[in-house]
Amino acid sequence: MIKFAIILLYLFTIFLISAVFKKFNKDNKEIVRKIVHIGIGPLIPIAQYLKIDQNSALISTGIISLMVFINYNYQLFPTIEDVERKSYGTLFYCLSLFILIYLFWDKDPYALMTGFFIMSFGDGLAGLIGKSINSKSWIFFKQKKSFYGTMTMFLTSLIIVYSTGYAQQNIFNFNYFTIAFLATFLEQFSIFGIDNLIVPISSGLYFNFFITN
Repeated sequence: MIKFAIILLYLFTIFLISAVFKKFNKDNKEIVRKIVHIGIGPLIPIAQYLKIDQNSALISTGIISLMVFINYNYQLFPTIEDVERKSYGTLFYCLSLFILIYLFWDKDPYALMTGFFIMSFGDGLAGLIGKSINSKSWIFFKQKKSFYGTMTMFLTSLIIVYSTGYAQQNIFNFNYFTIAFLATFLEQFSIFGIDNLIVPISSGLYFNFFITN
């Protein structure tokens, strides 16, 4: 019970921070959402450190996914889905986490963290910087993308892959760049928030196949 209390306390802290930020920044809905998007990232290493078993992690993620689905339809907590476009990104976020836990929780936690961190930190920071700093932009599948946002995604993904690879004592190789490039390329397909599904799963699978094995 103490382990899950720690997880719930962490989640509560993230949502509290986002709620406070929203109170003082009512016109910046995307940043409020990204606080949650990025803030949930450390949950995986925290849960691994607490030695939460795979079944418990899957059940917890499934419950959260159900709550997100209900919230998407009834807007009980508008902070989570308060965006300026039609997006299922939060649902895909939870679904991808569920799949990564199922695939890699015990088998390859580094692949799990790689995929999830690239989604939470890489995609999250790319959205923040892309919207905060003006740069060359383009429209891809009706979604606006920017040079700075895209470069942020690539560099953050590369740092994540290198860090998890180093922690796994793997020598730096060209596949690190390939994973970062793949994640950055797939992040361009963000219509309806589908990038929150295809980016982390593809990154985790590629890391497991080319780095771990």
